[in-house]
Amino acid sequence: MAKYIYEYNNWPQFTWNDKSINVILGKVRHLQGKILGQMNALGFSIREEAILNNLTLDVLKSSEIEGEKLNYDQVRSSIARRLGIEYAGMIYADRNVEGVVEMMLDATQNFNKKLIEERLFGWHAALFPTGWSGMYKIDTGCYRTGEMQVVSGAMGKEKIHFQAPPPKVVKNEMKVFLSWFNKENTIDLVIKSAIAHFWFIIIHPFDDGNGRIARAISDMLLARSDNSSQRFYSLSSQILTERKKYYEVLKEVQHSKGDITLWLEWFLNCLYRALINSESTTQKVLNKADFWDYHKETEFNSRQRLILNKLLDGFNGKLQSSKWAKIAKCSPDTALRDIKDLIEKGILKQEESGGRSTNYELIQIKKD
Repeated sequence: MAKYIYEYNNWPQFTWNDKSINVILGKVRHLQGKILGQMNALGFSIREEAILNNLTLDVLKSSEIEGEKLNYDQVRSSIARRLGIEYAGMIYADRNVEGVVEMMLDATQNFNKKLIEERLFGWHAALFPTGWSGMYKIDTGCYRTGEMQVVSGAMGKEKIHFQAPPPKVVKNEMKVFLSWFNKENTIDLVIKSAIAHFWFIIIHPFDDGNGRIARAISDMLLARSDNSSQRFYSLSSQILTERKKYYEVLKEVQHSKGDITLWLEWFLNCLYRALINSESTTQKVLNKADFWDYHKETEFNSRQRLILNKLLDGFNGKLQSSKWAKIAKCSPDTALRDIKDLIEKGILKQEESGGRSTNYELIQIKKD
């Protein structure tokens, strides 16, 4: 069995090939500056909306990587409330949603604060407010006390993908990691974000939640690299898209003798694609602002405003009158009246597809 990276004498001295990563690092840095510049040129409310969208995506997707699907509206409402952003349709969020949001906002909004053991324990406790992970009771707000293996396969035929360092060395490993995190200032912060992510995953200091905390640590350093708590792109969203490759690269580099070039290349390319894709998220925000500006004289009731905002944010699935009634908490007849009113105003139309149930979609605004 090949040795793990932490079993070599030079651990944790990482090396990499600068030539292999300099071009993509330059592209990432250029795009970060360009996006920040573009966003800062926008009006305050549009910028606020973009930040809310990206933070919501980040929280949702980071949990989804671990197979946990959170409620979109709860996540968005929780973030908006904590950032002091008001919008129609805010709802109460579950404790587990509040915990993930709390951790992510602490990482990105307080990005210049030191990362200390107590802060990490707070994040971990927030992720598991009941002290349970699914059906398993876990130690929360402290380092793990048991062995940690990442396995797959049926009982009795398990395949070990990774064996983390033994529990007795975790505290000391984390002491070295946190000292480096808080004192190292010669490495580019984007590279530091990639290294911190990998290093934390290798130590695997907690019973559960290591992936989500590693991504929060990455986001914290990316916020430092932007020197801004305003988040206009989502790394977790892109990692979810490339999840298979994410695990493949981690699996390969965990057996290296200290050279992490392959991981850095993948991380930087993934981040670059996240930055490219953020432009489509921003476009959605701009389209929403255009819509409300175009219809500033149009009369809408509160139910119509609620559903239109959901459609403009990127509604999941098809809009039908039954869904309208459920979301807007009204009768099917009222939902149909609301929809017909919007069709008459030239805002909604029936989808061409037909079928047993009628679907409705927004009519795109034609700009002069």
